[in-house]
Amino acid sequence: MSMLAVIGYAAQFAATGLSLSPLTIIGLVPVFAAGLAFMRYMAVDPEGHPVNTRYIRPEYDFIVVGGGSAGAVVASRLSEVGNWSVLLIEAGGDENEISDIPSLSGYMQMSQFDWMYQTTPPTDSPYCLAMVGDRCNWPRGKVLGGSSVLNAMIYIRGNRRDYDLWEMQGNTGWSYEDVLPYFLKSEDNRNPYLTRTPYHSTGGYLTVQESPWRTPLSIAFLQAGKELGYQVRDLNGEIQTGFMLSQGTLRRGSRCSTAKAFLRPVRSRSNLHIAMYSQVTKVMIHPTTKRAYGVKMVREGSPPQMVRARREVILSAGAIGSPHILMLSGVGPKEHLESFGIPVLSDLKVGHNLQDHIGLGGLTFIVDDPITFTKKRYQTMQVAMEYILKEKGPMTSLGGVEGLAFVNTKYAPKSGLWPDIQFHFAPSSVNSDAEQVKKITGLRDSVFNTVYKPLKDAETWTILPLLLRPRSKGWIKLRSKDPKVYPDIIPNYFTHKQDIMTLTEGIRIALNVSDTTAFQRFGSRPHKMPFPGCRQYAFDTDEYWECSIRHFTFTIYHPTSTCKMGPPTDMDAVVDPRLRVYGIGNLRVVDASIMPNIISGNTNAPTIMIGEKASDMIKEDWGIQVR
Repeated sequence: MSMLAVIGYAAQFAATGLSLSPLTIIGLVPVFAAGLAFMRYMAVDPEGHPVNTRYIRPEYDFIVVGGGSAGAVVASRLSEVGNWSVLLIEAGGDENEISDIPSLSGYMQMSQFDWMYQTTPPTDSPYCLAMVGDRCNWPRGKVLGGSSVLNAMIYIRGNRRDYDLWEMQGNTGWSYEDVLPYFLKSEDNRNPYLTRTPYHSTGGYLTVQESPWRTPLSIAFLQAGKELGYQVRDLNGEIQTGFMLSQGTLRRGSRCSTAKAFLRPVRSRSNLHIAMYSQVTKVMIHPTTKRAYGVKMVREGSPPQMVRARREVILSAGAIGSPHILMLSGVGPKEHLESFGIPVLSDLKVGHNLQDHIGLGGLTFIVDDPITFTKKRYQTMQVAMEYILKEKGPMTSLGGVEGLAFVNTKYAPKSGLWPDIQFHFAPSSVNSDAEQVKKITGLRDSVFNTVYKPLKDAETWTILPLLLRPRSKGWIKLRSKDPKVYPDIIPNYFTHKQDIMTLTEGIRIALNVSDTTAFQRFGSRPHKMPFPGCRQYAFDTDEYWECSIRHFTFTIYHPTSTCKMGPPTDMDAVVDPRLRVYGIGNLRVVDASIMPNIISGNTNAPTIMIGEKASDMIKEDWGIQVR
């Protein structure tokens, strides 16, 4: 290939608008790296990329708002019905070659692919104290594929008891036995030892597999689990408790977002239009009939326009976006909407019941051997070429998360089958890519300089201990009736003391992992430098860990439950078990916001499942027979 051709590819790379040069990201000669990366990116999926529709018709059968983990699925599945017209509206644009690289998932945050939400500073129970302004960053995908373009690609379904609990609460059809077929429908698992079991399948749109590369510490993590009495098993199988190497939405060494999985293969369908860079500001609802008949939207700076829906409007804008749009449209808590002068069409607890998985960030362990994942070690020409030419190597790492575990604290159900803590194991820590981690977490300079800067050249690894079923719940609330003004995000972390107590026990199990023979052969030991606000407490006391948790409060970006699903008898429910909004016709919500309770695990795969199941329910409700 000539240098002129390479420069041409580099120019196309630059035109994507991502404000990260190849030199910054992978430490290579920028033009050469950009050219090779662009060539590989364009070759990964021969069906090509979705087209941004130029002309939007005045009316469609279905309008899907949000092209993320659920919306991409719904648009793809509804457009299977040839005589239905479907418009998918996405506020962001398409993916690019950098988002395709698994190890660079952290670089997608705080980019143009990210809504860049932040939590509202707490007024009562403190949290996020180590962050600038006491505000935690909440990345959410503003791109076709949504947060499946920003996340670490981890494929975890949750515990069967989560879904059985949903059904026990009156959500008929949402038991584990009911939802498992929809997980299987999506999946194309590339690990043969898993596809031989009844819990996995092949042939679906969504590719799932292990990364082809890992550090020696990943095996130590599994061995440590065995030493602690846990089995190494498929955590998406019959029993969730245990340890395993991470499975992720990975295809040929690259990210498999829902846009790549569900939209690229159907891009040629004439009945599916995709409007990118288009933001819905309101669902149009008839004030007398209380039926949704379309949406108001703004596209790429043009004047607002209305598009009509003959059959339904489907909100798939996520646990922040969907309640925000509903409230702006007159669906939400009566007193709250009236305080902004918004006419109330259905008085529902929209924005309530906010739940999130939360843990202690930056829990760091030091080892002696040069075997950890550091920016300096793996941002080299050799590593980049291995990825670009062979689809292998360190750049295929699932956001740096090599291992997963579900463990039981003393507060977990005695059966041992419904663990209350999840571990994300990474052979790196804050110091391994200090500049970017500091940026995406929003860590204060004083915290970073005191705790992590001394580890600049150290070999480190981490476990993120995650609280699976928090008792503390928060809210999404309007700050203005102007759609451009972000809502208040009030997660209300740690208002229940039990959440702190459970997390503290999870941290101590993580310390036990470091103490195993498997890790001691590398000289593993915890980094004991306290946060500046926690110096008065002795290491490993309850007070020390509570202070640490309230400082480096780390969300793994799993907001759910703000448009709660429930039966008519549930006064907190926003949608019924078929995801129809109470009191409003022809309007559904299909995304993670409908979860009555957050599931025990990563939320991306369950959100895709919700999209699959909802698509069949919509087809059934409009007279289409499904299998």
